[in-house]
Amino acid sequence: MPLCIPDALPAAEVLRKENIFVMDETRATHQDIRPMEVVLLNLMPKKIDTENQILRLLANTPLQVNVKLLRIDHRQSNNTPSSHLERFYRDFDDIKDLNFDGLIVTGAPLGQVPFDEVYYWDEVRAIIEWSRSHVTSTLFLCWAAQAALNYLYNLPKVTMGHKLSGVYEQHTQCRDNPLVRGFDDFFLAPLSRYAEFDSATIADNTDLQILADHPEAGVYLAATKDLRQVFVTGHPEYDFDTLDQEYKRDLQAGINPALPHNYYPQDDASQTPRARWRSHANLLYSNWINYCVYQITPFDLRQMPPKDEPVAKSATPL
Repeated sequence: MPLCIPDALPAAEVLRKENIFVMDETRATHQDIRPMEVVLLNLMPKKIDTENQILRLLANTPLQVNVKLLRIDHRQSNNTPSSHLERFYRDFDDIKDLNFDGLIVTGAPLGQVPFDEVYYWDEVRAIIEWSRSHVTSTLFLCWAAQAALNYLYNLPKVTMGHKLSGVYEQHTQCRDNPLVRGFDDFFLAPLSRYAEFDSATIADNTDLQILADHPEAGVYLAATKDLRQVFVTGHPEYDFDTLDQEYKRDLQAGINPALPHNYYPQDDASQTPRARWRSHANLLYSNWINYCVYQITPFDLRQMPPKDEPVAKSATPL
């Protein structure tokens, strides 16, 4: 089924050239069906790149998905034209009284910044709380997963002394969970973070099911038992060269980053990297839209069922 996005959004032409089914708003309004309503809160600096990456994955799901783009940072962007933001993005006040089938909150380049120093930290917390009563299922990516774990479970921000960057082999757990239906026993996923997601800490202090992890990189995929909050600590949406761009950016900035793990052929940064995670990324988003959203969302979004309260297993502050 198609992805429904604004006719003039740059992603529309990009996806059509990739033979991805995109339906313009004009055609969509004449179809007598109930599409999924999804909000994308885009916190990444290169917003158009991130739009293309995530919309590409949503477009490969079997349902029609109407996407609204949301922003909370109104400072001047160095990476996205102001005209693009003004034309295609909405403010939280515009949607806060509405209900949605799904919400995706992207990562952000804030891995080494304490939460209380984040410019829009209050807005992020407000949206996480809002999502518990206005959204059927929320997908938190990378930094957003760390932020949600802090807000919902009081897990402290744990920052490693080095950046975890590269393509890591994840081990699928809880194979009876529909979110990992069809997953291989092991699969590859890109990571790019300073945050630590220790498997034992999450298992011991939350009610989350750990669905995939890596012995050194920790939890990659976790979810509440009702599937209404899903945490992904990596970037399955990344293009083949996104980690390459980040690595070379950090080199130019004098950060002296480590070579991304298991990414370049023969660990040679002069060679073109290859994407080896696309099938997993598409299956993850397809499962999320189908099992976490479509199968449990009400036909009438005004009848949104209440979410289970998050349960922190630890009785004392961490």
